[in-house]
Amino acid sequence: MNFKKSAAVILSTVCMVTALVGCGSSSADNGADADSNLSGSITAAGSSALKPLVDDAADLFNEKYPDVNITIDAGGSGEGLKQVSEGTVNIGNSDVEAAEKLDAAKAAELVDHKVCVVTMAPIVNKDVTAGGVKNLTDIFTGKITNWKEVGGADEAIVLITRPESSGTRATFKKYALDGASEASNKSMETDDSGVLLQNVKTTKGAIGYVALSYLV
Repeated sequence: MNFKKSAAVILSTVCMVTALVGCGSSSADNGADADSNLSGSITAAGSSALKPLVDDAADLFNEKYPDVNITIDAGGSGEGLKQVSEGTVNIGNSDVEAAEKLDAAKAAELVDHKVCVVTMAPIVNKDVTAGGVKNLTDIFTGKITNWKEVGGADEAIVLITRPESSGTRATFKKYALDGASEASNKSMETDDSGVLLQNVKTTKGAIGYVALSYLV
């Protein structure tokens, strides 16, 4: 069976409700019909922030169409948009619209569609005590490097960061940091929200950010 190219895009901000968007190719067919004997495969890749929703959707779809094989990978927004543009996956999941990660010609081949809403928020290691924190921008840009500077213990701040290809990072920079460049920590960099959450949990003095779907 054939599926329309699509990319689910999450326009996420810190502590703000935003919309997930999808992209469709106008040259593709209208997708699968309602045949209860449907079979074949569906592949998806991209944003880890969107993955919990996509996993749930896949489970519900398989309840109705058990003969359809669904494969869902993360890899980051940029990778999801790249793969759906190249036709190597049916669905590309992203935290930003296609135009922010692809060149103009490739982005023009996709149509963004909002598919859900999500919130995002910074998270810290449970041992961090910094009740007077008022300026997260200076923490994430690396201007503040010790929790004592914001009312906490004399403890180094460890940034758990997303790579440059991450749509979540791009959106965090745009809305949470007001365009300021986020500092990078290559030794603790990951484009998997689940891994980032675990790294913050197990690293003393750590701070990062994830979609709230990973905190419930």
